[in-house]
Amino acid sequence: MNFFKKIFSSEKKETLDKGLEKTKTSFFGKLTKAIAGKSKVDDEVLDNLEEILISSDVGVNTTIKIIERIEKRVAADKYLGTAELNQILRDEISALLAETNSGNETDFSIPTGKKPYVIMVVGVNGVGKTTTIGKLASQLKAAGYSVVLGAADTFRAAAIDQLQIWADRVGVPLVKQNMGSDPASVAFDTLTSAVAQNADVVIIDTAGRLHNKVNLMNELSKVKRVMQKVVSDAPHDVMLVLDGSTGQNAFEQAKQFTAATEVTSLAVTKLDGTAKGGVVIGISDQFQIPVRYIGVGEGINDLQVFNKFEFVDSFFK
Repeated sequence: MNFFKKIFSSEKKETLDKGLEKTKTSFFGKLTKAIAGKSKVDDEVLDNLEEILISSDVGVNTTIKIIERIEKRVAADKYLGTAELNQILRDEISALLAETNSGNETDFSIPTGKKPYVIMVVGVNGVGKTTTIGKLASQLKAAGYSVVLGAADTFRAAAIDQLQIWADRVGVPLVKQNMGSDPASVAFDTLTSAVAQNADVVIIDTAGRLHNKVNLMNELSKVKRVMQKVVSDAPHDVMLVLDGSTGQNAFEQAKQFTAATEVTSLAVTKLDGTAKGGVVIGISDQFQIPVRYIGVGEGINDLQVFNKFEFVDSFFK
């Protein structure tokens, strides 16, 4: 634990521990019952573990991977006690997360050499997309970056108004047009303004409609093309925001959006209010997209940079 204390502030670690409490309590409560009276990891224990992982929204495919890895260790060690199961699970989940997430990030930062660094945020309505943008803008500003927001979700007046509230609260400029305006036009104006201001980061909100994948694909493609007239390689990051409390529905949303556009990072919100935190593990593994941020509370500072070491430590603490 000294390793974690050296890297992560005690306040941040405490928030993450608390945010994952429901998931941890649910998961280990089920696991304790499953291995009660058992001293050896056998087929029955593995069957029960598989059921627990799936019911914790880790996902079927990822669960199968974890079980297969444990089966190999059982075969290699000949005898594996249930007392060792927690450590084995910890090792295997860490290994899975390591395949997609570098795990070294501890602070809010952006890659060097891209100015402005353009983040296009996608996700369905209600997942906490606009709130995530506001919190991210706050954290980046606190880290010393100049940030410009763009309200390209022009299909809902509430989305524009909500983003304006966040922009005012954080103290960053917002570029917007009237409801019903062309989203690509808003994105163009936002990047033009950011370049003129020599801003470090641009965060563009987009519409969260999934009822027609073809329309969504066309719309996001158009927004990208228009942005590239101002910044040739924009966007540098297409971030999909998912509501962790929706469990399997988050998997479906990830499937739809990754089919509609190239998603390069994930932000998983509302982990503090759910026992479905396993969805972070499953989605990261299944879609091979790094989780960049997680939401573990309602406070403005409760959006955290995802760090696999910290996440696994809190989960198994």
